[in-house]
Amino acid sequence: MAKIRLRKFLHGGDYNPDQWTEDIWDQDIEFMKYYNVNAVSMPIFSWAQLQPSEHEFTFEWLDKIIDKLYSNGIHVILATPTASQPAWLSKKYPDVLPVDIYGRKRKHGARQNYCPNSKNFQEAAKRIVEQMAIRYKDHPAVIMWHISNEYGPYCYCENCARAFRQWLKERYKTLDELNRRWNTAFWGHTFYDWDEIEVPSYLNEEYEYMPGRQKSSFQGLSLDYKRFMSDSLLNLYKMEVEIIKKYMPDVPVTTNLMGPFKPLDYHKWAKYMDVVSWDNYPSIKDSPHSIAFKHDLMRGLKRDQSFILMEQTPSQTNWQWYNSAKRPGMIRLLSYHAIAHGADSVLYFQWRQSIASCEKFHSAMVPHAGDLNTRVSKELKQIGDELLQLDEILESVNKSEIALLFDWENWWALEENMGFRNDLSYLEHIDLYYRALYKLKTNIDVVDPAEDLTRYKLVVAPLLYMLDDRTARNIEEYVKNGGIFITTFLSGLVDKNDRVILGGYPGWFRKLLGIWIEEIDALFPDMKNAIIFEKPLGALDGRYECDFICDVIHPEGARTLAYYEQDYYKGMPAILENTYGSGRAVYIGTRPEQKVLEGLIKYYADMAGIKPILSVPEGVEVTKRIKDGKEYIFLLNFNPYDVYIDLPEEFYELITQKSLCDRVMLRSKEVMILRK
Repeated sequence: MAKIRLRKFLHGGDYNPDQWTEDIWDQDIEFMKYYNVNAVSMPIFSWAQLQPSEHEFTFEWLDKIIDKLYSNGIHVILATPTASQPAWLSKKYPDVLPVDIYGRKRKHGARQNYCPNSKNFQEAAKRIVEQMAIRYKDHPAVIMWHISNEYGPYCYCENCARAFRQWLKERYKTLDELNRRWNTAFWGHTFYDWDEIEVPSYLNEEYEYMPGRQKSSFQGLSLDYKRFMSDSLLNLYKMEVEIIKKYMPDVPVTTNLMGPFKPLDYHKWAKYMDVVSWDNYPSIKDSPHSIAFKHDLMRGLKRDQSFILMEQTPSQTNWQWYNSAKRPGMIRLLSYHAIAHGADSVLYFQWRQSIASCEKFHSAMVPHAGDLNTRVSKELKQIGDELLQLDEILESVNKSEIALLFDWENWWALEENMGFRNDLSYLEHIDLYYRALYKLKTNIDVVDPAEDLTRYKLVVAPLLYMLDDRTARNIEEYVKNGGIFITTFLSGLVDKNDRVILGGYPGWFRKLLGIWIEEIDALFPDMKNAIIFEKPLGALDGRYECDFICDVIHPEGARTLAYYEQDYYKGMPAILENTYGSGRAVYIGTRPEQKVLEGLIKYYADMAGIKPILSVPEGVEVTKRIKDGKEYIFLLNFNPYDVYIDLPEEFYELITQKSLCDRVMLRSKEVMILRK
């Protein structure tokens, strides 16, 4: 695995020198040195500037700025500019332009506005990437390659239809097998020729069930199209990587991911990335635990490896509904929050605030005022100064005893499914369980259900609706060998083609959980039930409300922990525990109050011997990174007030470079990094 040559925390961000005259470049470099910037990403959207026509390349301006940066101690994360093709390419080769889900042919403009299966786009992209790789393969400034930018939109054109049919042939081999896996006898969908298969769009199988909720009348087809489009975009990325590795095999490659971004299966993508990088854009209303979840999700794509925070904003964005300024202290706190969860960089979008177009009011390290005499600039300067003394943390990793299982294909299947609650949001339910785990004050891994789970003492899998035989056996073996597994309603029900596992719910998990679910009762939003713990379970005792879904459950060896208070399933189990091998499997058949989830998680964490990293007040996050036997404990105070923390022994604090012991004050929005 190629590693970044620069052994420093990367500090800097996206730089667009081609948007400015050369006299500004010199000022940029002086400002970069003031901030201790050591790396910039470029030229991300400069394809048109690098190739003004099909047979003309103009790299001279890029040569000049790269040389100028490097002579001043600033390295380059060299970006391929293929996220935004030049107008001449769209005009000369119209098949480059995509068709949207409504069946409308797009015109040139915006970005990521191309068909990933257009041969003309692929050939043009190969050419510009190879020209760049040949030109800069020996330049010492280049420490990493950044492929394209924020891959995403799907296409529904004839290029894609042909490629999809070929993808299906390779996946299923025969139409008989495809018809069987998709259950095409439903609604007379049986196919007798590959060319009869159309891409699912708003012209046929797909429809917007309610604002923001896309549904399908034929889930097997729609699910495979999502897999295909994720693969199609991944193939573009891999195509560029292959070219770069031919000339620069020892320089790492990445592309900037976007957290829980639904269209792309990032578990697949991460296999082809030397280092995971991602763009973090919380609003001022986002809770610390929700931001932490996204960091942990991205870090979990490559366990036991640090990641790159490729983009964040120094203050406000331009594209959210409400683009509030970050309050004093927050950009520093959020930067260290990323580091606490495994980042080896603090990078921003963007360096200099654009003068026009849609991102002109997106904040930057250099504001429109053109000087650095601002509140935000002083905070960025502080971060840049502090990072210089934190090199020893580089490549340390976050180890956890807890895993939260997250699966993109499961997300697709759950939300396109028609049945029970059609307003269901996978992320909302994931959030409930991550929030409960977050209160344990320890590290959390967010990982693919197919990962090796043996390292974990506790595994939590909300709404794990879709599995295959291998993943189901992976979880079974984990529990059989002593693990504790917690799952919920709508888990274990279908296979990878969204076909129900026959023989009684919860399908894959019936034996593991020791239950049979007779019915799944979906409650209207204004309906409530309650669950009752007849015997105390840790801090849980008595009655708690529940809603959303209530499973009607029959125990088949599992013991009841809580039962329903009312309705026709009054007195029947709502939460159960089953002993399986030397482990335990717990089933939560409804959505109880948050305090129940927190109580259950705490009870089973205690049973597993999971301890907090440090005892800290509410509103203070604590995480830990490890390297060469040394532990680095991060304390981050998200409270609007100061707190006191009792340290169990003497620590060295890396930012202030002071020894600490006994009781210490952690001010609001402040950070400590402790080493024993």
